Amino acid sequence: MTHRFILNETAYFGAGARKELPSVVERLNTKKALVVTDPGLISCGVAKMVTDVLDAAAIPYEVFSEVKPNPTIANVNAGIKAYKASGADFIIAIGGGSAIDTAKAVGIVINNPEFADIVSLEGCAPTKHKSVPVVALPTTAGTAAETTINYVIIDEAKQKKMVCVDPNDIPVVAVIDAELMMSLPRSLTAATGMDALTHAIEGYITQGAWEMSDMFEIEAVRMIARHLPVAVEHPSDATAREGMALAQYIAGMAFSNVGLGLVHGMAHPMGSLFDIPHGVANALLLPTIMEFNLPYCIDKYPRIAEAMGVDTAGMSKEEAAKAAVEAVKALSVKVGIPQHLSEIGIKESDMPALAEQALADVCTPGNPRPVTIGDIKALYAKVL
Repeated sequence: MTHRFILNETAYFGAGARKELPSVVERLNTKKALVVTDPGLISCGVAKMVTDVLDAAAIPYEVFSEVKPNPTIANVNAGIKAYKASGADFIIAIGGGSAIDTAKAVGIVINNPEFADIVSLEGCAPTKHKSVPVVALPTTAGTAAETTINYVIIDEAKQKKMVCVDPNDIPVVAVIDAELMMSLPRSLTAATGMDALTHAIEGYITQGAWEMSDMFEIEAVRMIARHLPVAVEHPSDATAREGMALAQYIAGMAFSNVGLGLVHGMAHPMGSLFDIPHGVANALLLPTIMEFNLPYCIDKYPRIAEAMGVDTAGMSKEEAAKAAVEAVKALSVKVGIPQHLSEIGIKESDMPALAEQALADVCTPGNPRPVTIGDIKALYAKVL
């Protein structure tokens, strides 16, 4: 079997890494940026931490901030219009998955205008040209959108998330600067951190996983288990923030190349139908779906338990596998993730619509255990 691994051309890591932007712009030989971000990052001053660097270096830019959580086709079309009007020749994306995903879609359409109908990008669109250069600066430690070949956009007409997988969309440069994450609220730190853990675990057990991806994912699990509780309880702890920033990137390097599974398949419709934050949806579902997958992951779960800090000495393989599930659930509870769908406004009558979209989701086939729509309904009901 042939395995493919696609990563950013260049990535910078460390506190203050955003200060590398002038040299990045010079190397890319670009002239003017469209800065893609969201209103929250404008109002709290995080976006300014980046634009101040551009100002000091006299790098021209215009700002597009019409990005909402769970970005939509309308967001992308507005971004395309803004890019064309700005005269920009590259994009700087500042934000979590929403801003970076929007930037990816804009960059792809600009250089592949035959895909101007955003719906045509769903799945593995056969684009011919690389995106306009995207420099991505994540402000959350969760999605790893800065290093993946995936982006997710909501089709408002169908009320569904379109998962788009395209090697041409990967940001040419990723800048992982934990200083941009220091003001992240407790709840968002928890949700995005558990999103990163979901990426690591699903990427570790997905059907496409192999030795190289396993190496990254198990280390990401280890780092998240160590750093996430500290980042939640002590937001200004630089070591924890740096650890989470790196861990989520490591998880993204691997899952981008091997795929995910049923947790994401079931979480996506929660976002498209009810606007549930993606990290919350993943975290709420993860322990229950791990339990469902346990018989098919009996050899890998003990390593997850060990990475989560469980002493598995003297345990049978089955006991260690169950301990992995319990450790993940305990972390979720510790960082304050809701444990039931009813807590976030989802009702029993919503199950059929959720299950139908989840079964059709592009992530679901990667699950290690085959799944039916009946299984999905039962899993939603279990966490109701």
